[in-house]
Amino acid sequence: MDALIYAAMSGANRVLQAQQVHANNLANLQTNGFRADMEVSTDQRVPGFGYDARHMTELQANAVSMRAGTAVETGRALDAAISGEGFFTVDNGQGEAYTRDGAFVMDDNGALTLNGRAVLGDGGPITLPPASRMAIAADGTISVQAQGQAQMQPVDKLKLVKPAANDLIKNEAGLLVSRSGNALPADETVKVNGAHLEGSNVSAVEEMVSTMNLSRDFEFQMKIFKAADDMAATGNRLLRD
Repeated sequence: MDALIYAAMSGANRVLQAQQVHANNLANLQTNGFRADMEVSTDQRVPGFGYDARHMTELQANAVSMRAGTAVETGRALDAAISGEGFFTVDNGQGEAYTRDGAFVMDDNGALTLNGRAVLGDGGPITLPPASRMAIAADGTISVQAQGQAQMQPVDKLKLVKPAANDLIKNEAGLLVSRSGNALPADETVKVNGAHLEGSNVSAVEEMVSTMNLSRDFEFQMKIFKAADDMAATGNRLLRD
């Protein structure tokens, strides 16, 4: 009988954890470049002698949706959006991290940053000189028009990478990092739309439907749990009689 209780209990626990994943996705509906987490669970046998028929579910939280979000033109020179597959590269303090958010800003020292993190080029952190105009080309080249100059001059190039989806996981800051922990090589085939920003790839409709389905799953697990409890009570009455 307790095998049925294990199934109901682990199923209900999976639903609660999955609800947290979808709630986090919805909370980032308006976050530039956000990649939705995907709820993936696996079957796991309960260890120990006598538990061969008992199984639990284990939630795997490292699957990320690579579907592209909608790119919107902003007209801002330091905004950029990836066209197709690929990612920008930033310094995570412990190595490289990757993102689709291209809302870059330049600090007082000329360093190009994203949410306080240094944006990386082919040669390391990007630093821009004072300029009256800036632009990001399709290949990630950043050009500036220095004060007093008539033409744009290239000064650096964004490091763009294009790893396979299963090569990336999210870290605690919500950035993507390599599963191996190694820096990824630059990919010349990645293209950029300057003066654009990509929104989140979260679909509010899909997340709400998934949340409703999970609620029904939880109700079903509770019915199983109640049925198991009723069957155990009936068995105890038969033994007493």
